[in-house]
Amino acid sequence: MIKKLIFVFLAVFFSVQVFASFILIPMDAVTQKEHLKAYGITYWSLSKKHKVQWLLNYKGGSFLLEDDQATRNECTVRGVTFEVVSDAKAAQILAFIASPSQNMEAVLLEKAPKIAVYSPKDKMPWDDAVTMVLKYAEIPFDVIYDEEILQDKLLLYEWLHLHHEDFTGQYGKFYAAFRTYPWYINEKKEAEALATKLGFAKVSQEKLAVAKKIRDFVIGGGFMFAMCSATDSFDIALAADGVDICESMFDGDPSEANYQEKLDFSKTFAFQNFKLERSPLVYEFSSIDMTGKRKIPRTSDYFTLMNFSAKWDPIPTMLCQNHTAVIKGFMGQTTAFDPNTIKPNVLVMGTCKLNGEARYIHGVKGKGMWTFYGGHDPEDYSHRVGDPKTELELHPTSPGYRLILNNVLFPAAKKKKQKT
Repeated sequence: MIKKLIFVFLAVFFSVQVFASFILIPMDAVTQKEHLKAYGITYWSLSKKHKVQWLLNYKGGSFLLEDDQATRNECTVRGVTFEVVSDAKAAQILAFIASPSQNMEAVLLEKAPKIAVYSPKDKMPWDDAVTMVLKYAEIPFDVIYDEEILQDKLLLYEWLHLHHEDFTGQYGKFYAAFRTYPWYINEKKEAEALATKLGFAKVSQEKLAVAKKIRDFVIGGGFMFAMCSATDSFDIALAADGVDICESMFDGDPSEANYQEKLDFSKTFAFQNFKLERSPLVYEFSSIDMTGKRKIPRTSDYFTLMNFSAKWDPIPTMLCQNHTAVIKGFMGQTTAFDPNTIKPNVLVMGTCKLNGEARYIHGVKGKGMWTFYGGHDPEDYSHRVGDPKTELELHPTSPGYRLILNNVLFPAAKKKKQKT
């Protein structure tokens, strides 16, 4: 039986050309010292048209790459721990993973996804965790913004990240604390000028048009990842389509009467039955966010990844690959999600049970998929305006950042129908 399994796995993996050996990149907590750069090596290998196996739940979600000298050199230069294994050893590993007694699965990665980051062009890399980790892992990406999206440039990409944007046209709800600061005044003027240039009377209308283009990108088969305020403000904008929820300091006229009752939750991706924060002086969008409801000391602030069946539920298993199931918490304008506002068809992948909150959620929209991750920076607990940037060289094994990179590689996986 073992010999038969070995033959089957060799036949599958060597469908184009037989290789004498493989490169195994272990992703466990003990062996690997550069978890984040390991994703970059995997992406690099895919970009060279090599096939990669993602070994779900095997040594922390290891990668099995085709072996050549160039790949070995890249691993060495980037400081990524690797092991050269023979074809027979690789077949034994795959046979072990395939055993029904193991909650493991080998997923074939076929193509390096083309990546876009939705962000203002003048934002510094440390303003956004995804931009930082893509740069650290040496994964290439393009920065696009409203003009490109409204020109349907999203059709060029498979994966889109939403920078910490406010899609409601309320300038991040920074009015109370920062309305007299030069950067706030300048950003407001720039947003208004861009909206006018693109043919919109208000920033809120322009941002809604962008949100709807992004929605269509996902429905058409794209993958969208968002963090912090981009998560709830995106859904709020969709729910408020055609409804003025902005006060006069944001758009020059009062909000619409009874706008809460006019929200359409059928248009959102993740959230429903939420209450909007009406006051422009409160740094909050809605009841979706748990930031103001948290009473957790920093020393106890952790969230736990859910354990899925790798063979039956490979999608959430991929998205949760890590060398630990317990991730230290971190704050943001949108820190976490109130479960009472999450739609029943949304998959919760990470929870802080101590505070009854969801931190990491995933769903399907049309032919595409999306993931929302609460918080601003996994290695900066209470990131504030003006704080120094995170140096990822000090956090090369960050499990919080690994969740971001799981989403980056996810579109490369050969699609299998979900079994549950």
